[in-house]
Amino acid sequence: MTLQQLTYLVTVAECGNITEAAEKLFISQPSLSAAIQNLEKEMGVKAFARSNKGVIVTREGEELLSFARQLLEQADNMKEHFGTGEKSAPKFSVSCQHYSFAVNAFVDLIKEYDADSYSFIIRETQTGEIIDDVADSKSEIGVIYLSEHNEEILGKLFRKNNLEFEEIYVAKPHVFICDKHPLAKKKIIRPEELTPYPYLVFEQGERNSFYFAEEFISMLDFPKSIQVRDRATLFNLVIGLNGFTVSSGVIDRELNGSHIISRPLDIDCKMRIGIIRKKNLILSRYASFYTEALKKHLSIV
Repeated sequence: MTLQQLTYLVTVAECGNITEAAEKLFISQPSLSAAIQNLEKEMGVKAFARSNKGVIVTREGEELLSFARQLLEQADNMKEHFGTGEKSAPKFSVSCQHYSFAVNAFVDLIKEYDADSYSFIIRETQTGEIIDDVADSKSEIGVIYLSEHNEEILGKLFRKNNLEFEEIYVAKPHVFICDKHPLAKKKIIRPEELTPYPYLVFEQGERNSFYFAEEFISMLDFPKSIQVRDRATLFNLVIGLNGFTVSSGVIDRELNGSHIISRPLDIDCKMRIGIIRKKNLILSRYASFYTEALKKHLSIV
């Protein structure tokens, strides 16, 4: 097994076609096919199911790809650390829950490592997908929160996927409402006062349970609930329907709008915001900078 073979494997998976991957790698199609077949034989797995339309990654192939991406990433990190080889274009991917501070840290990262070419990815997505992305090395780190309600279940998933959680900030639960909301003038809001209003939560797909929710309070505690997929829609509904959501209290008026305000929620619970990463993974300079940027934006709350 060589790093070149692993690069071939990842490229074929990304292209979904041997011919396209060969062109991208500047090698012949027979040479690429032979390299993939030799790797499959050595690993004892069938990475791709082949058809007239291209290739499809098998279940075994997904697992092999996860290891391949991790090894290639660590090789790049090692070259960067020791200053060997040619300077490569900046590359980094993060998956996160719907937090403005995660976006602000991403902006800082791009400003710091701006170049003629780079490849940066930020995915505001569902909790389960964040765990999957980091476990499969599609993202180097994930931004997520733990509380007494979800840490047992999510902790088991972290251990199952060889992930570790690093706490970077502890927040008290807050309610996000609009500045015209009937409760806007209250200094602290009790959960029962929210009952008449729509509860806005981020939809979690097939894993739509309280353990994967981004919000502290279960939808079952309120008669009115609306599930959304993106942050802009959620805040539009907060304004248009006098709705509310529950989060960390960390708010950015430029990203979330000047009409969104935050009020403490009278509930005995803490939100431990942090990053998840592969165990024993050496973070790239980009992941390290991004993590420090997160801490900076959270420290000024």
